[in-house]
Amino acid sequence: MQSRPSRRARAAALLAAVVAVAGGAAVAVATTADAAVIDTSAHYQLVNRHSGKALEIGNSSTADGAALVQRTPNTAATNQQFQFVDSGGGFYRLRVRHSGKVLDVYERSTANGADIVQWADLNGTNQQFSVQDIDSTYLQLINRNSGKAVDLWGWSTADGGRYAQYDDTNGTNQQFRLVRVGGGTTPTAAPTSTPGTQPGQYPAPGRVAGDVGTHDPTVVKKPDGTYLLAATGINLSLKTSTDRVTWRNAGAVWPNGASWTTTYTNGDRNLWAPDISYRNGQYWLYYSASSFGSQRSAIFLATSPTGASGSWTHRGLVIESSTAVNYNAIDPNLIVDESGNWWLTFGSFWSGLKLIRLDNGTGLRSTSDTQVRNLVTRPNAGGAVEAPYIVKHGSYYYMWMSFDLCCKGAASTYRIMVGRSATVTGPYVDRNGTTLTSGGGTQVLAGHGSVHGPGHQAVLQDTDGEHLIYHYYADNGASLLGINRIGYDAAGWPYVY
Repeated sequence: MQSRPSRRARAAALLAAVVAVAGGAAVAVATTADAAVIDTSAHYQLVNRHSGKALEIGNSSTADGAALVQRTPNTAATNQQFQFVDSGGGFYRLRVRHSGKVLDVYERSTANGADIVQWADLNGTNQQFSVQDIDSTYLQLINRNSGKAVDLWGWSTADGGRYAQYDDTNGTNQQFRLVRVGGGTTPTAAPTSTPGTQPGQYPAPGRVAGDVGTHDPTVVKKPDGTYLLAATGINLSLKTSTDRVTWRNAGAVWPNGASWTTTYTNGDRNLWAPDISYRNGQYWLYYSASSFGSQRSAIFLATSPTGASGSWTHRGLVIESSTAVNYNAIDPNLIVDESGNWWLTFGSFWSGLKLIRLDNGTGLRSTSDTQVRNLVTRPNAGGAVEAPYIVKHGSYYYMWMSFDLCCKGAASTYRIMVGRSATVTGPYVDRNGTTLTSGGGTQVLAGHGSVHGPGHQAVLQDTDGEHLIYHYYADNGASLLGINRIGYDAAGWPYVY
């Protein structure tokens, strides 16, 4: 096993690399590609690695001496939001948004167990912390006065668990994920202008390892904190990960086949474009059965208590298409609106992307509202749009979609687009105000370098922000898993980094 560098060596490397960028608004605190970049004009949540809960000032107190505790993350809670104020020399004061006070080791103590509280900003060394990278995601906070780490006392997982200082043990209870308020973990490089909107700014896919060959991926976080991926494949493929980085094969949804689908696949066992979610104590899986170029297609529903291979129950047909209609029933995505109503968006080429109501209890198509609503068309581009995925973020529903052509290896021209609407049923518009029914769409990610045809995206809303899940093609034509973080600019439009 490779030994961990000493705290002193890491601190020296970090402090040697402090640089100001973007007019002094962002400060890099390490030299490696994994280093955190802190925007001193932004506010962040700090989510503990051990408990998954966010730092907050208890009871939203504005008094000196109010305790630093933990609670379930709530990005709207200003007592969970902190601004890093540069104290120079690689140290910061953490100013609490709701009170204007800063974190403080009580009475300048150097003892293990001393409480961390909020106090008026005196710029004392007991109010200054260095930021120490643990890996590409997590960091520690080390107090300047005592040299001790901010520590979740007693390894608590309960709301209200207190914070104190303690010797640096590198325990996960001393490690934090930095989450920019408004979406996304703090980037590993300082964004410039509007990130990810020009080809030269598109990021490489984030680090993934293990079994990363995939097509049309969708990911859900399980109640135990691990991840389950479903994708196009023979009887639908499954993969799992404990950390969202390393993936392993987990078999097929239907290891014994899915005979009800073969009418639509011409006997092929390859099933397409699943959408997976966890609701009401079980996993819900919508998926497609079709063949290339055919409008004879169907979307089915399955449920499972565990998500494991062979544990799924066939729940029935949701919707099908043929030459009798003007749409193609593939690429499903479930969206539950803010009123708790279930909807399914789907579609590919022909007349574009559609939306239907589902029954909130069964997940099958509503029998009382059978309207097929039109959300996206590309009348001047041969209808080349598919893979709809709707996510609610802030005040808007965001329609993610793929333009142009998939499935041609390194010659694929897929690119990822977005529009938004105040209501789930639309109308959706792009950044310029063009409706998506008139061919509109704002580009978020396209091919660049050795990344060809990124598309068929899904969005994972995790405790550390939102993540874009997609496939892309390598130079050799292999289809691979791509994951990037999602941020939102000042106008509320997403970008990836």
